[in-house]
Amino acid sequence: MPRRLAQLYAGLALYGASSALLVEAGLGLEPWNVLHQGLARLTGLTIGVVSIFVGAAVLLLWIPLRQRPGLGTISNVFVVGIAMDGTLALVPDTHTLAVRVPLMLAGIVLNGLATGLYISARFGPGPRDGLMTGLHRRTDRSIRLVRTVLEVAVVATGFTLGGTVGIGTVLYAVAIGPLAQFFLRVFAVRRAPTGSTVFATGQPESAILPG
Repeated sequence: MPRRLAQLYAGLALYGASSALLVEAGLGLEPWNVLHQGLARLTGLTIGVVSIFVGAAVLLLWIPLRQRPGLGTISNVFVVGIAMDGTLALVPDTHTLAVRVPLMLAGIVLNGLATGLYISARFGPGPRDGLMTGLHRRTDRSIRLVRTVLEVAVVATGFTLGGTVGIGTVLYAVAIGPLAQFFLRVFAVRRAPTGSTVFATGQPESAILPG
C-alpha cells in the first residue's frame, strides 16, 4: 500500500508538471487542457484551478453512468491542478523555439510516464478517463470512438475560447498511446490470469489505453 500510494501521487504530480511544460512551450496542449486554458482565459482563473473545477464537474457526470470513483479519481481532481499551477509558477517564461521545442517533447514524454505511474497504482481512473469508459459501457460504442468524440468536442470548444492548438496537440495525440502503453507495462503491479496486464480500472490495456 505505501508503494502504491507513493506511485499514485508521484504520477499525478508529474502529470500536472508535464501539462505545465506543454503550457510553457506554447506549441499546443493536450485536448482537455486546450479547454482548460480557454476557460482560464475567459474567467481569469489559473489553468490549474479551472482543471480542478472541470474535473469535479466531470465527476458529477459519473452519477448517471453509475461509475464508482476511487481514491485515485478524487486525488486526480485536485493534485493535477495544484501541481500544474505550482510548476507554472516555478518554470520561467520561454520565448525561443530552441527552448520551447525540447520543453514540448519533455512534456509529452513525462505525461506518458505519469500516466503509467498513476494508473498502474490501481486506485481508480481519472474523472475524464472514467467518463470515457462509462460512456463506452452505456452506449456500447468503441473506446476509440468515444474518446475521439469527447476529445474533438473539448478541443473545438477550448480553441474557440482561446486555448492553444498546435503541433504539440498533434504530437501528443500520436505519441501518448504508445508512451502510455510502454509505461503502463513498466509500472504494472499485477497480471491477469490470461497474462494480459490489468490496470487501475480492472480492465485490460486494450480498454483503457489512448487511441
